[in-house]
Amino acid sequence: MRRPSVRPGAVFALLATALLLAGCSSDKIVYRDRAPFNAPPDSLNGFLGLFTVATNQTTCGNCHVGHQRDWKSSRHAGAFATLVNSGHAAPACYGCHTVSERGNIAVAPAGWNRVADSAYHNVQCESCHGPGLQHVSEPDKPGNVPLAHLSLEDSTASCGSCHSGAHEPFVEEWAQSGHGTLVAVPQGRAECVACHEGKAALKAWNASSRYAEVNSTTNLPIVCAVCHDPHGSSNSAQLRFPIQSPSPDENLCMRCHNRVSSPPGGSRNAPHAPQGSVLLGLGGYRPAGFVYDSSAVFTSHASDRNPRLCAGCHVNRYEVTDKLTGAFVFNSTGHLFQAIPCLDAAGKPTADNSCAFTASARSFKACTSAGCHASADVAVTALTNLRNRLAVLRDQIWVDANHNEVVDATDGGYLGTIKATKPTQFTADNIITAAEGAEFNVKMVGEGVYGNGDRSLGVHNPFLAEALMRANIEELKAVYALPAPPAPVQQILESPMPGAGPQAEGARQVLSAR
Repeated sequence: MRRPSVRPGAVFALLATALLLAGCSSDKIVYRDRAPFNAPPDSLNGFLGLFTVATNQTTCGNCHVGHQRDWKSSRHAGAFATLVNSGHAAPACYGCHTVSERGNIAVAPAGWNRVADSAYHNVQCESCHGPGLQHVSEPDKPGNVPLAHLSLEDSTASCGSCHSGAHEPFVEEWAQSGHGTLVAVPQGRAECVACHEGKAALKAWNASSRYAEVNSTTNLPIVCAVCHDPHGSSNSAQLRFPIQSPSPDENLCMRCHNRVSSPPGGSRNAPHAPQGSVLLGLGGYRPAGFVYDSSAVFTSHASDRNPRLCAGCHVNRYEVTDKLTGAFVFNSTGHLFQAIPCLDAAGKPTADNSCAFTASARSFKACTSAGCHASADVAVTALTNLRNRLAVLRDQIWVDANHNEVVDATDGGYLGTIKATKPTQFTADNIITAAEGAEFNVKMVGEGVYGNGDRSLGVHNPFLAEALMRANIEELKAVYALPAPPAPVQQILESPMPGAGPQAEGARQVLSAR
């Protein structure tokens, strides 16, 4: 009997079916790697954009995993939706809320402004670093790495391309501030550059060294990326360090604004950027008999009512509207870093700080917004009284007659008398005398005495400032057998120390953290 014949083609089909079924029943799955980047929608300029739009996964983030993770939690990662949901999106806005030629080396319309593709949504890596196609095509090629620019000299290739103008005048305000100014002397001193030069500050803070100017010999001021991490961070506003921390070693501002806050004595007996220690109630020379209310000294403007500490007063937004029409005029970002800024005729904060300390000439928003002071007028009265009291105490200790910031025998006050009769009390040695301690304190908190003191008119810590100078007067009088001060001074010395007031009520942020 003959067996049924089977055609070769049928045998192949049966075998293929059997293999297919076997594959379906197996738990082994073969994966095929996908290319790490897609063809760029804007092929002319080579901007890659998002690899997966649905998950907001950038192409760069396929390799730079840490940066992708940090960026995803930043405001830049949601910039497109922020604009769309704002209710006032205009065509001119999209270039700053997408990957485009704004902020990088591209010089013509690119990315979204050339091809409005969803791959370019949000402010991504390439917004600052520039097109990434060449880098991902040959990542091992030397020099083939797109680097972001930190310098704001060319605003079109930096943060200033978007963070400027009437809508967001960060750069314009920053440029008028101390952060935007290069101070000549510290630039050449190794002990100074970590706080006075942008590249050195980034190095001191162990920040990334992969940026275009890293090897440049041109000094940078304290540019945006010194304080803000462009890749994102766990801190508000993408800051490199927190602003809420009452620890001088952790607080962003205090990493520089908290240098010499206790007297070294001798010829260089002076503070240096002591603002952090003054605010926290830690700075200064402690005279014998120094008595203070800890709830006032340690929690004046560092209380729970001002959780942002330095930034709570020095970085505040202002929006000015036309009083007649109510129309939007401009925003102020607070990057002048003025706590109570002078205002121009339109109500705009200005860099000029020479105006009168009145409610009409300045904005006291920082003083009233947290409820510490009921109104601008109340804040003005408190400031005026404080300045007057501290001036009386300051002049009793030292009147710098020739304004050379050095105690001379011809100066007024107790220190001038001591310099004339006991000059060895100001000798460079390891012993801090009562005279040197008083000199340091007046330079630290005395208004108009020393250029690198606290310079807050006593506001950073009015209770510490008054308590220190009161105790200095009593100690100098006792140690050097000096005559009693005149009646106005004696009246202050015999009056109760001012209390901390409502701003020190509730949880004591600084006290609980110490």
